[in-house]
Amino acid sequence: MLLKINPDNPQERQINIAVDLIRQGGIVAYPTDTFYGIGCDIMNKKAIERVYAIKQRDKTKPFSFICPDLKDISQYAKVSNFAYRNMKRLLPGPYTFILSGSKLVPKIMLTKRKTAGIRVPNNNIALALVSGLGNPILSTSASFPKAGLFEDPSLLHDFLGHSIDAVIDGGPVPGKPSSVISLIDDIPEIIRHGAGNIDIFE
Repeated sequence: MLLKINPDNPQERQINIAVDLIRQGGIVAYPTDTFYGIGCDIMNKKAIERVYAIKQRDKTKPFSFICPDLKDISQYAKVSNFAYRNMKRLLPGPYTFILSGSKLVPKIMLTKRKTAGIRVPNNNIALALVSGLGNPILSTSASFPKAGLFEDPSLLHDFLGHSIDAVIDGGPVPGKPSSVISLIDDIPEIIRHGAGNIDIFE
């Protein structure tokens, strides 16, 4: 299913179709402020395992996930005053923050060190999906070992066929990866230089 959704003003009816699919354990490709992402409900282990199979990814490498806002992050991660202040300046935006996960986060979404990668992308469609679902949504780029990275939703739809439940066409995306910043123990560590200004950590 290819769902066309307005990136500036997402139609509620279309968002609800995608949210219902995710709620039922479906996998949906959606736009973010970096790449098109592939995601599911982080509380659904079967759906997460399907994403691992689609991405041909090693299960020891957890995926990051999207929260609708900074307030929501504090349910799923330990957010110190230092982390909160810095994230508040940058979110929503093209950043993935590595934080210590809370007990609410399923084990499959955490590293051995019990950390998680968390995003609040500056994209109305992605935020509407996660707000509508009421749980974080897994986030991994629509890139594949043999086919490379997809930035065109209709090509992604053709490539994935029936292996996912819907592709949201939300128009063009920037096509640059997020910057990844660890804030564990209040020691900022830049793991990947990507989109977005990270001068405050350098």
